[in-house]
Amino acid sequence: MAKSTSLLSLCGLTRTFGGLTAVDHIDLELGRGELVSIIGPNGAGKTTLFNLVTGLDRPDAGAVRFDGKDITGFSPETLASHGVARTFQLGRVFGNLSVMDNVLIGAHAQLAAVRPEIPMIGALLELILALLRPASVKAEEEQMRAEARAILKRFGDRLLPRIDQPAYSLSYANRRRVEIARALALRPRLLLLDEPTAGMNPTETAEMQALIAELKAEGLTILLIEHKLDMVMRLSDRVMVIDEGRKIAEGAGEEVRNDPKVIEAYLGHGLSPSASGERETAA
Repeated sequence: MAKSTSLLSLCGLTRTFGGLTAVDHIDLELGRGELVSIIGPNGAGKTTLFNLVTGLDRPDAGAVRFDGKDITGFSPETLASHGVARTFQLGRVFGNLSVMDNVLIGAHAQLAAVRPEIPMIGALLELILALLRPASVKAEEEQMRAEARAILKRFGDRLLPRIDQPAYSLSYANRRRVEIARALALRPRLLLLDEPTAGMNPTETAEMQALIAELKAEGLTILLIEHKLDMVMRLSDRVMVIDEGRKIAEGAGEEVRNDPKVIEAYLGHGLSPSASGERETAA
């Protein structure tokens, strides 16, 4: 069950592309500290829903509320400043930047020493401070680097030994880890993970599952898209199933997994809701 005080509320969220309704009047309440998974067959609208929540797209109808505030249509950078972070279905890192620099980019919304809030001349002062690097700027940079190292340490020996390597030299799984580390550097209040174990083998998947469980235990609110249903069932407080843009089921994992509408939706797409390793190519 959702907690009484919601951190994220979706009310009638709708998005159409031409004659296709990709997201069709979706409602969802996500409580603080809760982990809710969104599942569904290929093309169900899951990633489109994430795009609407995180400001990469605007809904045609409905509203997104975060911590009681209407954030519908806010830009991704504004949402980042509110503590909303996400990863993508196809991992996105800055290939020519080091692992450390990729993670530090995630901390941009936390910067204070080089961000004077002075109308008109604030940007100029920011540039001057970045060039001169007074003690306050150096201290903040050192703090951010320490936080980045602590985040990278969460991934064991996967990333720390490669901290100065360019991201393009990493394996696919490690690039996914870097993307998640960058999201965590934002110090998010809400983390949206879009297929975090995509392309990972069973050992790597188990490691990622353990990390997500750790983040949940620390009280982080998480919205998860995932196709390895064994993992979904172990991690989720609730599961929401969407098909052709519509919510067809929501509830506890086993209850949803055995719902006739869910079984029909998966079988209609040539899949089984009992499988543990589905991948989807479009969302």
